[in-house]
Amino acid sequence: MRRAVLTTASTSALVVLLLTLKPHHSPGPTGGSPQTGAAASPTTTGSTHRDAGHGNGTYTGDPVTTKYGTVQVAISVKAGQLSAVKVLKSPSGNGHDREIAAYALPRLTQEALNVHSARIDAVSGASYTSAGYIRSLQSALDEAGV
Repeated sequence: MRRAVLTTASTSALVVLLLTLKPHHSPGPTGGSPQTGAAASPTTTGSTHRDAGHGNGTYTGDPVTTKYGTVQVAISVKAGQLSAVKVLKSPSGNGHDREIAAYALPRLTQEALNVHSARIDAVSGASYTSAGYIRSLQSALDEAGV
């Protein structure tokens, strides 16, 4: 009986301790320091076209290097809202990378267009590609001022 009480108390204390710890945030989708070609701060690469008004135009996001390849998107903004997303670069090193990109990128694009932001969920099984997509999308949105 005494052993069961000690075990329960120890387990409860451990669970409480683990729940109070803050999670570690990795610096990027690669889990290490940014690789060459991965920008740490949002900047626009490529062309930016602005119309007069609410940040209307086309904006190109940063190319984001992930473990499986580079992800880069371009966006169109109309009336101050995200209206289109085009994937410029995606992981394509082998058939598996292309298969994952073909599955994940349309879902990420649709979700981004639904919420008009980069606050979207990653696609299960495509964590690195999703993280690269979201970072590139956010850099384009930042440039657009959306």
